[in-house]
Amino acid sequence: MLADIFLSKQQGMTKNFLLLFMSFCCSLYVKAQVPDDALRNAWFIPGGTARNIAIGGAMGSLGGDITANNINPAGIGLYKTKEIVLTPGFILNNNKLNYRGENNNLKQNAFAYGATGIIIGTANPYRGGWTSSAFSISVNQLASFNNHTYYKGFNNVSSYSEQYLEELIRDGASPQAAEQNYIFGSSLAYRTYLIDSVNVNGQLTGYRSLIPINTGVNQERDETTKGGYHEISFSFAGNMNDKLYLGASINIPVVSYTKDLWYKETDAVNDPNNNFDYFQYNEHSTSAGIGINAKLGLIFKPQNNIRLGLAFHTPSFIGFKDQIRSDMTTNTEAYAGLRSESSDNLNSGNPGERDYSLLTPWRAIGSASFVFNEVADSHKQKGFITTDIEYVNYRGARFSTSNSNDITGKDYYTSLNNVVKDYYKGNINFRLGGELKFNVWAVRLGGAYYGSPYSDNTLKASRLMASGGIGYRNHGYFIDLTYAQTFNKDVSFPYRLNDKPNTFATWNNNRGNVLLTFGFKI
Repeated sequence: MLADIFLSKQQGMTKNFLLLFMSFCCSLYVKAQVPDDALRNAWFIPGGTARNIAIGGAMGSLGGDITANNINPAGIGLYKTKEIVLTPGFILNNNKLNYRGENNNLKQNAFAYGATGIIIGTANPYRGGWTSSAFSISVNQLASFNNHTYYKGFNNVSSYSEQYLEELIRDGASPQAAEQNYIFGSSLAYRTYLIDSVNVNGQLTGYRSLIPINTGVNQERDETTKGGYHEISFSFAGNMNDKLYLGASINIPVVSYTKDLWYKETDAVNDPNNNFDYFQYNEHSTSAGIGINAKLGLIFKPQNNIRLGLAFHTPSFIGFKDQIRSDMTTNTEAYAGLRSESSDNLNSGNPGERDYSLLTPWRAIGSASFVFNEVADSHKQKGFITTDIEYVNYRGARFSTSNSNDITGKDYYTSLNNVVKDYYKGNINFRLGGELKFNVWAVRLGGAYYGSPYSDNTLKASRLMASGGIGYRNHGYFIDLTYAQTFNKDVSFPYRLNDKPNTFATWNNNRGNVLLTFGFKI
């Protein structure tokens, strides 16, 4: 069990979490963002065409693939003809979670897609340095949020309800405020008597939880998520004497995220006289965002069969609008019986809403490729080996309020950004792949490793992908088929407290990805 207890990173991080929550007034009607929201939009192995995924996503210096729009736009400079590309796919999730020594398994499958669009390459009919140029429009699902996780375990150390106690005690909330001002959390707990006020001689002295922590509770958490991180790209690249390729893209990230969550605690000893049987909290939330970023890159051939690449991704500026609905049911037996309350009932049937902005981390990519028998006729090429090294500054994510007059929101996001800086770190990602060609057929293998974004080494997290595929190219059309297996390690916190060790579930997600890309020249 000790392996499942997370001791907050020294007192500094605990203090930052405390300041974060103290700075936010829940009378704003919407549950606030958490550091996890920043990571969801930054830490993923990007999708692409079947060919790109088959070689581990190492497209930084290789080029000649529409996925270059999202990695190094100089790569479309290798095109001198027109091409249309379509990439449907399918994802198979297998989740294994361990919470307080108890293992839980769950599977979830979903449709997906990779880089899809059109490339228009044009040879320069005039003599001069620029041999050709290319323009491309594509859409790509960089990350899929479709998943379903569940875990449960016995806990006699802490309870979900204690976060409500911390909230009310910190704010010095009156019973009236506890009943009305925290309609997506603490007010639901207060109105259903999961927590109640403590009075001495008619004076409020604090709040208490009805959870019998000493004898323990059985905790359960079930979360279904849907949506994805998509990117619409407009790219332009130029080719100088087939030696230097320069490219740039303007990209529009489109993010959709839906979460259906329920959390439950049940009396572990089934004592009918301890004033607690169970409580269950339900939440439905959505997040929709649209933004903009730019990507710049170059590819240089110092020799005919060697390609070197360099790319820089600016941070994405994304404006989000979130909505949330929640409800709670509590049975405190003889104390207050079975009670239910919902945010809809306390908010005139409306969801809570919040508008804010997120600046995602920047990225820098260095890459190299070696092409066997590099000649203009692709049928005579024998294959290649390619690799990317990418640095991502995860701690550079920044939230901000969309309302310049929202002083409370500004203070809250300042505290949240300080937590992000403490909680995350920059890290290096590696991608490696290769291809062997046999006339019109090709065989590909690849892999990628993405290191932990967490600054605390006790939080074990990584992403490892192994992939392989085949391809057929002939008479102006091509078909590529790829299977990739990704081994994701992460952690999931059911709740966070400031005055106790935080318990988390270790999460192993094995994700299979089947991609089929077909395209043709026009």
